[in-house]
Amino acid sequence: MVKIHDEGELARKLLPAIIRAGAATMLHFRIATGVDIKRDGSPVTIADQLSEEILLTALAAIAPDIPVVAEEASAAGIVPQTGQQFFLVDPLDGTREFTNGIGEFTINIGLIEDGVPSFGVIYAPAVSKLYVTLSRTHAATAMIDPDHAGPDLAALSLTRINVRKRDPQSGLTVVASRSHGSIELEQWLSGITIADRCNIGSSLKFCLVAEGAADLYPRLGPTKEWDTAAGHAIVAAAGGTVTKLDGAPLLYGKRDAAFLNPPFIVRAQGGIAGVQGR
Repeated sequence: MVKIHDEGELARKLLPAIIRAGAATMLHFRIATGVDIKRDGSPVTIADQLSEEILLTALAAIAPDIPVVAEEASAAGIVPQTGQQFFLVDPLDGTREFTNGIGEFTINIGLIEDGVPSFGVIYAPAVSKLYVTLSRTHAATAMIDPDHAGPDLAALSLTRINVRKRDPQSGLTVVASRSHGSIELEQWLSGITIADRCNIGSSLKFCLVAEGAADLYPRLGPTKEWDTAAGHAIVAAAGGTVTKLDGAPLLYGKRDAAFLNPPFIVRAQGGIAGVQGR
């Protein structure tokens, strides 16, 4: 069993399963697999289910004593009791992009300790890009082709990533959801000087902030904890913050609320000067 406080070892152990899950999703992405609708109205495909099976099997072998809350299992009513430590798994984040033939989808695993994400790994197989935390203060990225056997983590050309420092003289680069825009979001952004904006799917929004490509990711619409845990850990390890609208920490383990998140803001650094409540 992995020593759960050794994030680098956890990443190494999980890497083969992450790559296998990526290969499974890419197979069905290329053949434009069909889509079903779950009871909550969200889409699901065979790729979601295959990816989740691969990841759950790996986690059961690596950390059998730690509960796993996974999106498709939860949709089927399989929700374990969570304690101080538990995993959150989104086997295919960005299913709408996936079914529309857009490669902006990811595979996400986050580890929660005492309500806070302590580890995260995100794999975007369509663009062959991995994001991972190696400690709580070290996030990195690497290129990995899902069509080839995944190398050992130590053999990867890992590049450390950090959020960028904002130039107070220039506007912000904002990243937002491709599929979940809203009038409320546009109103929230109306008082901000925006230099550039990118609408993109899945947890890649967190990754853009973490690697210094964006300053701000506001999310006012509903998300579940498995959507955000891995990205939250990566942003935090890269030096950024993830908070609720009032600045309080975004915490995890909201089982009684079906793991539903409140609105939140991902920032590269600090607040936004001159904009109330930001």
